[in-house]
Amino acid sequence: MKKAELIFSAVSVPVDYIMLVLAGITAFVLRYSEWIQEMRPVIFNLDYNNYLKLVLFISFVWLFVFALQGLYTITFHKKIIDELSRIVFACSTGLMLIIVYIFWQREFFDSRFIILVAWIFSIFYVSIARIALRYIRRLLLSKDWGITKVILIGSGKMTDDLSSIFYKQPALGYRIIERINDFDEDRINSLMAETKIDEMILADTKFTKDERSEMLNFSNSSHMSFKYVADIFDAQSRNVDIRSIGGVPLIEIKKTPLDGWGRIYKRIFDIILSFVLFVLFLPFYSLIAIIIKLDSKGPVIEKLTRVGKEGKKFRLYKFRSMIKNAHNLKYDQDGNLCEEFKKMNIRSDGPLFKNENDPRITRFGRFLRKTSLDEVPQLMNVLKGEMSLVGPRPHEPEEVKKYEDCQKKLLSIKSGMSGLAQVSGRSNLSFNDEVKLDLYYIENWSIKDDIQIIFKTIWIVLSKKGIKL
Repeated sequence: MKKAELIFSAVSVPVDYIMLVLAGITAFVLRYSEWIQEMRPVIFNLDYNNYLKLVLFISFVWLFVFALQGLYTITFHKKIIDELSRIVFACSTGLMLIIVYIFWQREFFDSRFIILVAWIFSIFYVSIARIALRYIRRLLLSKDWGITKVILIGSGKMTDDLSSIFYKQPALGYRIIERINDFDEDRINSLMAETKIDEMILADTKFTKDERSEMLNFSNSSHMSFKYVADIFDAQSRNVDIRSIGGVPLIEIKKTPLDGWGRIYKRIFDIILSFVLFVLFLPFYSLIAIIIKLDSKGPVIEKLTRVGKEGKKFRLYKFRSMIKNAHNLKYDQDGNLCEEFKKMNIRSDGPLFKNENDPRITRFGRFLRKTSLDEVPQLMNVLKGEMSLVGPRPHEPEEVKKYEDCQKKLLSIKSGMSGLAQVSGRSNLSFNDEVKLDLYYIENWSIKDDIQIIFKTIWIVLSKKGIKL
């Protein structure tokens, strides 16, 4: 582990603490400012010294909340939007703890204004500080301070992809000293004699367990870190449950962490957030409905057959963006794609149909799709429990029939309005890449991931990247 990563992770703790205390002081100063008192007079007496002691204590407690949210993990490989979403979630969790405490101790605190403003400024200040730390680190990396020098081993596509990532994203802090196809102790020793090597990365799954063990032993004796790309079994082995039956230990490799309490947490999260979003969009429903009716004939809401969890079919709600009976024009009586649409299909890598210039899309429908507003009625599917806010996208029965065995795992959880594949490239990804991303989400789910994906979805829609969700 690089000393630079340790330093920046350690520095972030006192910086966060200072920002949280500053947020509390800012809220106090604003509450007692003249222009705020003109709008809302102060009807309580809050001693500043006692208040400051309280802020210092609460800020210290919030650091533990930050730690639980992974804000002090010793890595800078996370994207800025991931870190910012964690900050929002951590500060909101801290706010909820304060509210719960006030609920039980009614006379604990009098000013709701100070609490809410302190929460807002805590998010703002901590986010600004984290962005500044990233900028400083990037500046130091450009001066060769804190660079992780690696030897990349492998010859496959995964090695090419990893090499490209390191080259295109210098902010990750990796520099490839040399790439070799096979493990060669003499060659690596020669390189180490010329420059210090920090890590050896095996980016090819063709090597046997014994060969990987040999590389691990070599890296340990050479004082290097060793990393390798996980194969399918390695990746799935994170979700294990070990039970003993009759003295025999049995290990179950679970499909997803979304079992037991995980499913409960996700459902509660879906209900609360989808209801809030549904209410927020209410003013726009009538306007969209009127424009759809004026633009073309047909219903306002389409009810499309889709396949969800465990292969169960359900009716997916969307604002109509195509001409009436568009689905019937796409398939013949046997459920096969019509010849005309086969020629238009730009996705030949899987069972999905896609055509950016689909003639069935209406004029207003193109706007709805570009802004993803056609997806908003799916909030009803979420409230009904047929879908989730985040998960693999639901596909048509005709498409699901063409799934390969490994792709059927997409049906092990509820479909989602958005998902990891949608925020990692949207319509530009191949079907196989979408499947890999969705399978990774299924196997590594957490509520924090859902929050991050929702933030990314909002950002993508607002920045108009890609075509549609």
